[in-house]
Amino acid sequence: MSMECKKESNLNWCTCTYPGCPRKGLCCECVRHHAAKRQIPACFFSKQAEKMYDRSFGKFVETTKI
Repeated sequence: MSMECKKESNLNWCTCTYPGCPRKGLCCECVRHHAAKRQIPACFFSKQAEKMYDRSFGKFVETTKI
């Protein structure tokens, strides 16, 4: 089964600020990339935490108030 990528639509809310990211707007590729590195994508972080570029589970827990 193949899904159509909605990259243009995804770019409207993608919060990744990493310069030159080749996966920006390609959510499935982004999730796969970060999962393979045991990380969490930028869109799960607050705006301030995302700018640190630390995508670790530890940083997510540290910076997320639930």
